[in-house]
Amino acid sequence: MAITKITAAALFAVFTIACSSSKKSSSLVTPESKSASADNPTLKKANYQRLDNNTFLLEGISTDKTYGYSPQNAIKVGMANGGNGGPANERSYLNGLLGPNGETVTYHRIGSCCPVESKNGMMGMAMLDKYEVTWSGADKPAILYINMYDPGKLMAPVGFTYRKESKAGMSYIGTGKEVLSGK
Repeated sequence: MAITKITAAALFAVFTIACSSSKKSSSLVTPESKSASADNPTLKKANYQRLDNNTFLLEGISTDKTYGYSPQNAIKVGMANGGNGGPANERSYLNGLLGPNGETVTYHRIGSCCPVESKNGMMGMAMLDKYEVTWSGADKPAILYINMYDPGKLMAPVGFTYRKESKAGMSYIGTGKEVLSGK
C-alpha cells in the first residue's frame, strides 16, 4: 500500500512540474502560435489557393518522378491558410488531383508510416500518411506519401493532371504545359 501511495505521489509531482513549465510546446506549430523567422523558414504560413472549401488549386505538374511517390519526397500540405494543416489539407490536396486524362480520382488512406524530420512535428519528428489513389481505367493504384505538418509547393505528381476550377464549374484540366519543378 505504501508503495502505491509513493508511486502516485511521484507521478503527480512529475505531472505537475511538466504541466506548469513556463516553456510552451506544441506537437504542431501553427502560424498563430509561432511566427516565421529567418532561422526557421519552415514555420512560414503557407498560402495555398483553393478552388472551393474542399479543394486546393495545384500549381502545376511536377517534373520530379519521385515527388509524392517516395517518403523522401512527400507532398507537403501543412499549415495552409492559417490553419493547422492535418487530414483536411490532405483531402483538399487529393481533391485537386485528376487522372492522366482528367478522370476523377478516388482515394483512401492506407495508414501512417515513415517517420521524417519536421520542426512542426512532435519532438522534431512527424509521420507521413500513405494514400492509395486510383481512377477509372488505371492499371494499378498509385501510392502517394503526404506530409500534413510541413508546407510546400502543391504540385500534381507525374502521371496525374489537376483541377483548374471547382467541381461545380467546368473543369479545365491542367496539362504538361504548366510543368514546374517538383520541390
